[in-house]
Amino acid sequence: MDWLETLVVVVHVVIAVALVGLVLIQQGKGADAGAAFGGGASQTVFGSQGSGSFLTRTTTFLAIVFFVTSFSLAIFAKQRADVAGDAGIPAVEEVPASAEQAPALEEGAVELGAPVADDGLPELE
Repeated sequence: MDWLETLVVVVHVVIAVALVGLVLIQQGKGADAGAAFGGGASQTVFGSQGSGSFLTRTTTFLAIVFFVTSFSLAIFAKQRADVAGDAGIPAVEEVPASAEQAPALEEGAVELGAPVADDGLPELE
């Protein structure tokens, strides 16, 4: 099962990098307005409107694969957490400490939670 998880992680990272690249390649909706004022940026690698649908469909497909791999990794993490719980790793439990178990305070030490005077110093008994 570890090889499957490794494969999903590798696919996840490759898809993430590909998504970033595709989004950066695509022309924004407002790019034509800049070209109207002499920006000259209306010509891209794929032409002005040539491959917008191809890039959009590819981005959509990669986004779906990215969400599927994200969901798969979440399932793998849940299974690992269940296995760790079944392995006998004890759960953290709070045990109230009784006064007999508490260590004795040294001379001049102040107990935590002791009342504090107005000057910010703990009150001594």
